[in-house]
Amino acid sequence: MASTSKSAAGSSSSSAAAAPSSSAVASSSSSKVVVLMSMEGERFEVEDYVARESKIISNMMEDDCANNVIPVPNVKASILSKMIEWCKKHAQMKEDDNNSNKEKEEELRSWDKEFVDLDTDTLYGLLVAANYLDIKGLLDLVCQRVADMIKGKSPEQIREIFNIKNDFTPEEEEAIRKENSWAFESA
Repeated sequence: MASTSKSAAGSSSSSAAAAPSSSAVASSSSSKVVVLMSMEGERFEVEDYVARESKIISNMMEDDCANNVIPVPNVKASILSKMIEWCKKHAQMKEDDNNSNKEKEEELRSWDKEFVDLDTDTLYGLLVAANYLDIKGLLDLVCQRVADMIKGKSPEQIREIFNIKNDFTPEEEEAIRKENSWAFESA
């Protein structure tokens, strides 16, 4: 069975799943490369300074647990790809000395706002992945996006946004509304 290997640049190549062709952490001209493997077995080659945006992966690398492919079994390839995109942008901005801090922050804020303009399934996947891999900045960003999505919405609207089934009977819902009337008052 073959898996796909993607580099940080996004190119693909086929490699045997059971026998990786090289060590997961290999030297390159400018930095090391780490191979992350999604739950589907898809491999992503990522520069180590980008992978270190994740505290979990960074700790694995420091403890020498990253000699082979680093499995990320709870993260789908599509989500891992988006997560790597975010990590790469943030890591590159930290390395970039060409712009002032204020310019960097404004550019990154604008980029982040566009980055999280995603469907709810992808947002949920990123939220879970960022939490699992301990990427605080991404977790905070996605949580803020979700909070912005539900701000000022009624429970019915929130259920519709997140496709949540209402399993309360009308009587149970009325009792909850009476018990927590403060939450339903308009500001």
